[in-house]
Amino acid sequence: MSGDTVEKKKTSGPTIRWDDSKMRSTYANVCNVSSTREEVTLLFGTNQAWRAGQKEVGIELTDRMIVSPFAAKRLSLLLNSVVAEYENRFGTLDDAGINKG
Repeated sequence: MSGDTVEKKKTSGPTIRWDDSKMRSTYANVCNVSSTREEVTLLFGTNQAWRAGQKEVGIELTDRMIVSPFAAKRLSLLLNSVVAEYENRFGTLDDAGINKG
């Protein structure tokens, strides 16, 4: 396939216009994910005063994002790519804080 053909295919689709007029930004240092057959739910929030020896940690949930499994798969691929790029630039992230099971 020639470079010209590839270039034509890239520009033959619709132009995407990102409308950020209603976008808001929030910060989260906690995320939880659950799913059903039809949807994946992501909960975002912030922990409240996490201290060693604490018997209970308060998590203030601020945002819930519900996506289709197809959108969740695309998000997963994008996040994996971004994290890999980050680690290439700044070093490997320690995943010891992630609950595995």
